[in-house]
Amino acid sequence: MTRFPAAADAAGPGAYVLGVDSGGSGLRVALGRVALPGPLATTLCAEPVRTGPGGIDAGHLLDQLLPAARELLDRASTAAPGDAPTGEVAALAIGAAGMATLGDRLRSELPGALADALGVRRLALAADAVTAYAGAVGQRPGAVVAGGTGMIALGTDLTEWHRADGWGHLLGDSGGGAWIGRAGLDAAMRAHDGRRGGSPALLDRVRAVFGPAEALPGLLYPRSDRPAVLASFAPEVAACAGVDPVAAGILRQAAGHIAEAAAAVCPRPAGTEAEDGEGGEVALTGGLFKMGEPLIAPLREELARLLPRARVASAAGDPLTGALRISRALAAGDLRLPLHPTMLFVPQEHGSGQRVGTTVRDEPRTG
Repeated sequence: MTRFPAAADAAGPGAYVLGVDSGGSGLRVALGRVALPGPLATTLCAEPVRTGPGGIDAGHLLDQLLPAARELLDRASTAAPGDAPTGEVAALAIGAAGMATLGDRLRSELPGALADALGVRRLALAADAVTAYAGAVGQRPGAVVAGGTGMIALGTDLTEWHRADGWGHLLGDSGGGAWIGRAGLDAAMRAHDGRRGGSPALLDRVRAVFGPAEALPGLLYPRSDRPAVLASFAPEVAACAGVDPVAAGILRQAAGHIAEAAAAVCPRPAGTEAEDGEGGEVALTGGLFKMGEPLIAPLREELARLLPRARVASAAGDPLTGALRISRALAAGDLRLPLHPTMLFVPQEHGSGQRVGTTVRDEPRTG
């Protein structure tokens, strides 16, 4: 278990903390206090942070984050004058899509820049799956499945991280929105051709959403956002599942993939053998699960089969909540989630060296 920094050096309960969630829809920032639950205020920068040949653009992130942070600090000091020194930020946590593989510039440039601009004493840079975990589960052992256009499962026993899938729509993301949408489109085109496994109901939805089926390749293949276009058809599959066995079968397959990923990362209680079934907490987070019972019902069945002792629940909070929780724990000297050079990076104060590291296992555990 990580406790960093030492509790004796922890920030006071009135100090400010900042949480940041950077994703495809933009940059969200939340301001809170060490000793108070939840955010004092939040703001949204609608432009997504750019990614280039050098990875995530640290300068572009700072150009959005710093004005947003100062605005939140000014609003907080106006609302409660004299309650805490204006601009005193004890800790800041940033969760970003692509942090694990594209975050080198953030890890090298942000610690010094944020210390100079905001006086940040402690900083955490996390993959978005980690902030999703912190928002969904907190600092307890367990697993989270984050489902949207893609799908990733992340679990920890508070010693190391275990990851399954999240490899993108060409290599994985099995059971995610793009996977479901593509399977639905495949079934529609099979019906169009008269091949086995086709779904006339889904073919009708293709025509309603995209136009003539034979024009679909020309609409889809030139798009740079193909995963999102594929995922846009997933709700149509869910809408047809109640009356169409092919659509229902697609969602059952998706549920099986999602449950397998959760089982691969869910920590086992000490002394539990693999054949006895794993336990723990599994939280579901992300827009994928807003499809409701057509997906959730078979998913619960699959999780009950693979993880008979697991407690399955909806996420307690989103990735922005998770970023603020990590920031608050870091400021209070009570960060228990395992650190890692790319998944959850905490530089030394006023430096950029990794203080503590653990491993991330991509393979399922077998005993």
